Amino acid sequence: MGARSRAVRDAASPGPEAVAYSAALMSQTLLGPAHAELIIKKSRFIACVQPVEGRPQAQAVVDALWRAHPGAAHVCWALMAGGQSAAVDDGEPSGTAGRPMLDVLRHQQLEGVLATVVRYFGGVKLGAGGLVRAYTDSVAQALLGVEKVALQRMAQLRACVPYPLEGLARREIAAAQAQLLEVAHAAQVTLTLALPEDDAAAFQARLEELCAGRVAWLAAD
Repeated sequence: MGARSRAVRDAASPGPEAVAYSAALMSQTLLGPAHAELIIKKSRFIACVQPVEGRPQAQAVVDALWRAHPGAAHVCWALMAGGQSAAVDDGEPSGTAGRPMLDVLRHQQLEGVLATVVRYFGGVKLGAGGLVRAYTDSVAQALLGVEKVALQRMAQLRACVPYPLEGLARREIAAAQAQLLEVAHAAQVTLTLALPEDDAAAFQARLEELCAGRVAWLAAD
């Protein structure tokens, strides 16, 4: 999380500045990876779709594919991950690989998903239209074999409590089945957590009640 000024507000009156909402704009993601392979005019297209957390993980996957396929002509990829989305043609004519792959992910309303296609050139040029169809069909075929799950919009909260209340706060976070993202120890303890948006207000109210007002909510970075 990047540095940003923090505004402490009255713990008794939760305000919108205390909650940061995830950037997930699409409605579903993948439960796991899936693969497909097409042979088109002697070229081999090896497609994979998989859930990823963001650009760094996606780049690591692509780097690993290059190591696994040193003889490939291209490793094209598309990432649908909010502000980190990307479309990479990797040497194919501009707009014939990465963008069509990204369009498939967008059309299926996917978020947090990486699509990759490794191409082994078969000696026959496909032309721009043929390439667009090949990369589109490769990703679409891979998506046929994977289970999708609906995304839930999440809220991120940052609670600042005295040291004697850290254990109580941790127990309430666990009881709410929230994700504890970060704990910082300074003059007081700051706990950063994520939980479904619909549960955020009730969690804040409960923690404030249990802490007898000794919790401050910091603006999420």
